[in-house]
Amino acid sequence: MWKLSKEDHSFLLSLARKTIFDHLHNQPLSPPGAIPEGLLLEKCGAFVTLTQAHQLRGCIGYTAALKPLYETIMDCAVSAATRDPRFAPLQAEELPRTHIEISVLSPMFEVKDVNEIVAGKHGLMISRGNRRGLLLPQVATEYHLTREKFLDQTCMKAGLPPKSWKEPGTRIEAFTAVVFGEPEEE
Repeated sequence: MWKLSKEDHSFLLSLARKTIFDHLHNQPLSPPGAIPEGLLLEKCGAFVTLTQAHQLRGCIGYTAALKPLYETIMDCAVSAATRDPRFAPLQAEELPRTHIEISVLSPMFEVKDVNEIVAGKHGLMISRGNRRGLLLPQVATEYHLTREKFLDQTCMKAGLPPKSWKEPGTRIEAFTAVVFGEPEEE
């Protein structure tokens, strides 16, 4: 997977915050200046995660490389703030206490042997029928999940019983991610 520079991280985090601010204040959405050449123009999947006091407040992303990375971040930032069905839309007065984290995804690959999965390194998407659940790699680290527990939790995110990953017809895909966020305030 390619690497993003610290400047790219700063640009994308600023872009996400500015985009949410502009959306919440009914302003036109636009990048803060010229888009740097390079990886930000590459099509790439990504997620934007919002937290407040270390509690999830919204998380939306694209698993597929549909748009240039900077556009994906803009779309996902607004969606995480206003369209995550688990939460009420973010209000403008909440934005200053909202922490932003970005996960830039590698392409997905099908898992043939679950022993290939490294909890904390790989994110997972499990699907069966019309159900699908995804957990980012950092979820396993944050909750100290073993490989099996991570697989179980991904099944439950898909609305499936925990051990469904063992059943024929269940598709397991994995990916890695470059994860970075704003500095945490204590």
